[in-house]
Amino acid sequence: MTTPASTHPYATLTPDLVLDALASIGLYGDGRLMALGSYENRVYQAVLEDGSRVVAKFYRPGRWSDAQILEEHTFALELAAAEVPVVAPLVVQQRTLHRHGGFAFAASPWRGGRTPELDDFDTLEWLGRFLARIHNVGAARLFAHRPALDVQAFGREPRDWLLAQQVIPMDQQSAWRAACDDALELIASSALKTGAGGHFGLKDAVPLRLHGDCHPGNVLWTPVDGHGGGPHFVDLDDARTGPAVQDLWMLLSGERRQRTAQLSALLDGYEQLRPFDRRELALIEPLRTLRLIHYSAWLARRWQDPIFPINFPWFGSSDYWRGQVDMLHEQIEAMQEEPLHA
Repeated sequence: MTTPASTHPYATLTPDLVLDALASIGLYGDGRLMALGSYENRVYQAVLEDGSRVVAKFYRPGRWSDAQILEEHTFALELAAAEVPVVAPLVVQQRTLHRHGGFAFAASPWRGGRTPELDDFDTLEWLGRFLARIHNVGAARLFAHRPALDVQAFGREPRDWLLAQQVIPMDQQSAWRAACDDALELIASSALKTGAGGHFGLKDAVPLRLHGDCHPGNVLWTPVDGHGGGPHFVDLDDARTGPAVQDLWMLLSGERRQRTAQLSALLDGYEQLRPFDRRELALIEPLRTLRLIHYSAWLARRWQDPIFPINFPWFGSSDYWRGQVDMLHEQIEAMQEEPLHA
């Protein structure tokens, strides 16, 4: 499962190439360049000759088509036009997507900030309002090229790939496959409890364009003062079509009582600007389960990228997969419990 670092596509992405790429679209750096935290793509902060800063994002080769990337850009620009605080790509030379040195890349303004305080209910209510605004724009139409968040893409396909590639150690493979199959069958059958006592599955939710990966690290908070402040959303790289609750549940943490209170605050803000179908709360644990399966496959698929073994040294061991089996069993139990109420 290893490949020499020199053969990985990003091996040719040198600092000089990054600066040359920016210069090719008229953004001339002064030589100061800093790599930012990103595993999927390569992202750099560059200081320009005029002292301003931009962020250059070099897309992972082969992950998205140009049409899919441009849908992300279009969505971000629509959100910015609606005064939703997202970091949208710069339109340079009448384009947002550029190519240099064999890479597709985009530039965006640099925005600072910190992770929001998610134990502050006023902050959560504020985030809820902005998520509603994102979804109001997202509901205008669906993506034509970007994939949907569904059981096939996030569950069955990664399961089948992991088994076909023999990534899972033999001593854990049967147990993981059985737990994964049971979890996916439960999700696909919609045999999930809802507050109303009926069934509600992914296929029953009204789809819309989503941020898709709305965890706390993708929300930056700036101090509130007379000139503004508050949240802004970054990294729409995983934008896709799916249920509204996908953009809410990753902001919840802690014990059930704590998550319930957090959810109530989020929805207090959300429902000021957009109705929310409470039946979607039954999808929180299925979505968490799908993310668990998808994440293991994502790590395995990226293992040839040298930064993955460095940053995830625990991945792939029998202990790792034994832990995944335990978590899948916990998720099967969680999916059969009453969903959160708010």
